Amino acid sequence: MSTLVIIILAVVVLAVLALVLAPSTRTAGAGRLRHRFGPEYDRTVARHGGDTRAARKELAARLREHGRLRMRPLSAEDRERYRMRWARVQEKFVESPGGAVAEADHLLTQLIHERGYPSHAYDDQVSALSVHHPRHVEGYRTVHALAGREPADGAVTEELREAVVRARDLFNDLLSAQPEDEQHHKGGRMSVLLRNRSDRTPTHSRTAGTTPGGTAPTKGGV
Repeated sequence: MSTLVIIILAVVVLAVLALVLAPSTRTAGAGRLRHRFGPEYDRTVARHGGDTRAARKELAARLREHGRLRMRPLSAEDRERYRMRWARVQEKFVESPGGAVAEADHLLTQLIHERGYPSHAYDDQVSALSVHHPRHVEGYRTVHALAGREPADGAVTEELREAVVRARDLFNDLLSAQPEDEQHHKGGRMSVLLRNRSDRTPTHSRTAGTTPGGTAPTKGGV
């Protein structure tokens, strides 16, 4: 068998293997996206009219754009402050459901910004949140869409209540302690420790031949 024939056969074999493996590769990719995005995957497919290829293309683009995003640290004091503000939102719901929903949307947007998510456009916020909080991002969409509406405007009280509940799931997810928060806390604690040690340094340990103010005394005094 000539070398040319061998080369041709090798090319044919490789082409056949590529055709056989391509569907399984696409299936594996789709499986990873479905697992990563959960309900957001199904929502995106539905929005594209069942076109799974278009949906996967969009989700892959979101992943490339926002996958490396890391949340900004949040102190324990800040987390407690946000929890208290959310508790007031829930209390307000009893007398003003629409006002509570608007306040929930505002508070959630503040937390999203503080955590380091895009702040310049709502669509970018949702896109980034869908990558990192795919199971709760719909709560932000819902509360944002209903913000400011009272039951008389067409949204029944139960619909508004459900919006706040779903938004709370994302709120708690964003507020939960992250590795970045712990690292930030350790860094702050170390800074305080070093500062306290510096404050406790005895006066006699300062450089010899200087006054407490750090200047060398003049001969004969003042």
